[in-house]
Amino acid sequence: MGAKLSTLWIFVMFNYLYCDIVGLMDSALLRQYLTGEVDGLQITEGFLLGASALMQIPIWMIVLSRLTKPRTSRRLNIAAGAVMTAVQSATLFLGTPTMYYVFFSVIEIATTCFIVWLAWRWRDAG
Repeated sequence: MGAKLSTLWIFVMFNYLYCDIVGLMDSALLRQYLTGEVDGLQITEGFLLGASALMQIPIWMIVLSRLTKPRTSRRLNIAAGAVMTAVQSATLFLGTPTMYYVFFSVIEIATTCFIVWLAWRWRDAG
């Protein structure tokens, strides 16, 4: 089960990453990034540090899903999946999301919900 969960975290990370890359190709959004303010949100060093810390959750889950004991991995996957689902869901209510952002968000939310569901049903995890 650890390999399956780790693979799902890799999948969701690629979606997070590619959504951000696509956002840089959006000229209206790129202009906002260059001003340091996106939809009224100040892109400060503190904001970027917080976003970086948040992204460490799925990055670490790629490794921890494989290296921790099943019981610990189960709990971590439930907690991390729930946090990332809540955060991604909340971002849909900040500003006006683009169609591509909603598209990626649906995939990301579905994947993190699936991670929680799989981990919750993991019977041999103790």
